[in-house]
Amino acid sequence: MSVFEAGMMICFGVSWPIAACKTYKAKSVKGKSLTFSCLILVGYICGVIHKIFFYYDWVLWLYVLNMFFLLTDMFLHLKYRNK
Repeated sequence: MSVFEAGMMICFGVSWPIAACKTYKAKSVKGKSLTFSCLILVGYICGVIHKIFFYYDWVLWLYVLNMFFLLTDMFLHLKYRNK
């Protein structure tokens, strides 16, 4: 297990719920990019695949949690994009 990978995932893990809350409160996605979020999602999926097939450890669950929060933010983006 890499302490640095876990640290990165924890930092991202704190950022996504904050971003989702801001989107929900503002009901605006001004300045957000769905393309950017999709690229990050692909990165998380690659990380999950690596953890499952090559180096399974508890950091996998940080990837899953981050993907959940990112998908929540992406859902809010789609919901509020025309407002």
